[in-house]
Amino acid sequence: MKTSYLDYAMSVIVSRALPDVRDGLKPVHRRILYAMNESGYDWNKPYKKSARIVGDVMGKYHPHGDQAIYDALVRMAQDFSLRLPLLDGQGNFGSVDGDPPAAMRYTETRMGKPAHALLNDIDKDTVNFQDNYDNSESEPEVLPAEFPNLLVNGAGGIAVGMATNIPPHNLGETIEACLALMDDPELSIDRLIEIIPGPDFPTGGMILGRQGIRSAYHLGRGSVLMRGRTEIEEFKKDRHAIIVTEIPYQVN
Repeated sequence: MKTSYLDYAMSVIVSRALPDVRDGLKPVHRRILYAMNESGYDWNKPYKKSARIVGDVMGKYHPHGDQAIYDALVRMAQDFSLRLPLLDGQGNFGSVDGDPPAAMRYTETRMGKPAHALLNDIDKDTVNFQDNYDNSESEPEVLPAEFPNLLVNGAGGIAVGMATNIPPHNLGETIEACLALMDDPELSIDRLIEIIPGPDFPTGGMILGRQGIRSAYHLGRGSVLMRGRTEIEEFKKDRHAIIVTEIPYQVN
């Protein structure tokens, strides 16, 4: 029983629920990007039906439910979910208010420019490849990411016995912190916090207090309390409306 549980736990952790630190992607996201790159769905090429992409991914690399693949694809195209969207979607991809996306037969997708930065030089023996589920295709174990996607776009996942929830961060600040850490591998966390003062959420909002951020950066555990931004506008004589212009991340 112990061995079976550990095997199951490791399978979920490595192959499904948690992202790889090196490229910040879970297997389903990595397979979507790789399949689109192999098919030539570049940022400057015509959009392709999402259903076609989902079919390619499911048939070649990810033999699971088509809806799970489509949900992962949709999230990578939402500018309110990712700080740096990896896909460029055309059609109804949902809204920040929680509206669902249109069915995959209606929407169209292509790679976004940031996705190419995760895949550049993949054909130059930069990463290891492995066989797919039926040994008929090869897929990369990890993408040769040119920027720290795990921190820039954040990540979330619940596995067996562990979970993660990493907020998104500003690209420029993250790159600057990486360069500083390369120059001085012994750089203190307090110095890194000076470079990256906190998360950078795509939906804006205000962070209340710094203690939760410092705790997360120092200990790996912490919470960020947020609130939205509002403006008061007059829309009728003697009547005013509170207009919410920014909302906390992943709240609708």
